[in-house]
Amino acid sequence: MSYDVGAVRAQFPALRSGTAHFDGPGGTQTPASVVAAIGEAMSGPLSIRGAALPGEVNAEGIVRGFRQAMADLLGADPDGIVFGRSATQLTYDFSRTLSRAWRPGDEVVVSRLDHDANIRPWVHAAERAGAVVRWADFDPSTGELPPEAVGAQITGRTRLVAVTGASNLIGTRPDIPAIAELVHRAGALLYVDGVHLTAHHAVDVGRLGADFFVCSPYKFFGPHHGVLAARPELLGTLRPDKLAPSTDAVPERFELGTLPYESMAGTRAAVDFLAGLGAGAGGRRARLRSAYAAIDAHETALRESIEKAVGELGGVTVRSRASIRTPTLLLTFDGRDAADAYRSLARSGVHAPAGSFYALEASRHLGLGDSGGLRVGLCAYNDADDVERLLTGLADWLR
Repeated sequence: MSYDVGAVRAQFPALRSGTAHFDGPGGTQTPASVVAAIGEAMSGPLSIRGAALPGEVNAEGIVRGFRQAMADLLGADPDGIVFGRSATQLTYDFSRTLSRAWRPGDEVVVSRLDHDANIRPWVHAAERAGAVVRWADFDPSTGELPPEAVGAQITGRTRLVAVTGASNLIGTRPDIPAIAELVHRAGALLYVDGVHLTAHHAVDVGRLGADFFVCSPYKFFGPHHGVLAARPELLGTLRPDKLAPSTDAVPERFELGTLPYESMAGTRAAVDFLAGLGAGAGGRRARLRSAYAAIDAHETALRESIEKAVGELGGVTVRSRASIRTPTLLLTFDGRDAADAYRSLARSGVHAPAGSFYALEASRHLGLGDSGGLRVGLCAYNDADDVERLLTGLADWLR
């Protein structure tokens, strides 16, 4: 299918500001349809979920619509979709619940490629349980995290392996199905941080082999919150802390308090927006796969044009080198501070932020300390003009 980036951009009111946004890995701009869905949810009658009054019916419909939309997006069961304030909050919640069954000497495997939200919760949980934390290292020269590097850390005492679906710092996409096979062969659970992956590639939680998969709708045009997907029967074996009168049903037992219906409505609209970028007349899941294929082709073409031009500038190192990766580039500069590049680009209306972006272990493993580099993150609404402005701004700064 042809990809009309102009038509896509026209649906984002924020792009009228003129800023060229390369900050998608930190959060995308919001299409008008998502804004409208949030407003519609809040302007109609709303109350605690039920079936008698309009407000109750509206709330129930929003929750069910949200779960089905996220199930379609992730290839999951709607009864296994858990709402959370953020991916970080969900991971902390589940680390506390899962670690209750851990014993001294049990082991947890984490990866240095990951965002700290998929490292520190497990480190803290292991400390409380007396469990051992084992580290899987990626190759800093290539950015690759081979399954063998994870498998080498798995033993008969491993209870859980936490790994990213895609690095938010350098874009690396590990072979999750291969890692899942190693994890499950050892009788352990696999927790996948899919926040960056879901923004760029179609996800099928079952095919990935993830027991738990988290993502954040604000990375794919939705509201700011997190979502966890897992098999309902697995969730049914877990006993989180909750209020005595609150429901014990799955997935509601993991969702504390009254849900923010407006955010759920916005997330459903974001999934529908994505599906609307796909071709064909099939169901939402089929249209989402088509949309992701078109988005991937568009983003990859822009990434390759940036890589080619940056390679000709001199004095720039591209730290994103994995063979399979998202359209996310981390750049460092010989003898110059990436933060200065960020400030220079900002003055010309180009937003490419600098830092380690909570991927602290990855930044340190790359030899960049806590400072990281300049992150150029492409998404569905970037176009050739954005790229030209970025490249011109970098060339001017380097001169």
